[in-house]
Amino acid sequence: QVQLVESGGGLVQPGGSLRLSCAASGRTFSNYAMGWFRQAPGKEREFVAAISGSSSSTYYADSVKGRFTISRDNAKNTVHLQMNSLKPDDTAVYYCAVRGSTWYPTMAEGDYDYWGQGTQVTVSS
Repeated sequence: QVQLVESGGGLVQPGGSLRLSCAASGRTFSNYAMGWFRQAPGKEREFVAAISGSSSSTYYADSVKGRFTISRDNAKNTVHLQMNSLKPDDTAVYYCAVRGSTWYPTMAEGDYDYWGQGTQVTVSS
């Protein structure tokens, strides 16, 4: 059974940093695209970042470009999201996701087959 578990969320002041991690189990995802999405209160879930199986390609939402960095460690079946210069608008539940059949990352949540339970990130002073 495939399981994705996010960690690293929490409360941080504006301008601060957090590093989210997502550990996958039940299957090896080293060849498959992985992504991060987020959902703020009262809003729909939106794309944040995605990375190809080999880490050769990465994509970011315009709202996080230059502040967030996605990376992966295929040996550990994990994906990370380094978040710097955090803003109150970044407050949301962050989800990791995996495409179960292709290395190619996309921005569409419907393309992802497996999802974690989410981790809360709150940016507030």
